[in-house]
Amino acid sequence: QVRLVESGGGLVQAGESLRLSCAASGIIVSINAMGWHRQAPGKQRELVATMTSGGSTTYADSAKGRFTISRDNAKNTVYLQMNSLEPEDTAVYYCNANIRTVLAPRPYWGQGTQVTVSS
Repeated sequence: QVRLVESGGGLVQAGESLRLSCAASGIIVSINAMGWHRQAPGKQRELVATMTSGGSTTYADSAKGRFTISRDNAKNTVYLQMNSLEPEDTAVYYCNANIRTVLAPRPYWGQGTQVTVSS
């Protein structure tokens, strides 16, 4: 059974930083893309950033220049460094990954971690 476990969320003030981590565990053959989405109250879940196993990245416009995604393939872990946080970044942040097990690859999601930015 594959699990994604996030950590690193919390309450910060505007302008401060947070680093989110997400570790995948279980019987994993390979992981392609790993990334982060977020969902604010009353809004749809949206992409924040993704990174392929080869290192190619995609960022939402709102994240460009402030957030950096990285991953440690040996640890099956993806990170999101968030700088210059704004109240608009307040949301539940979800890790996701496209993982191949003994079955065909499919997306997996973490349980989410709350990020709250006060003004």
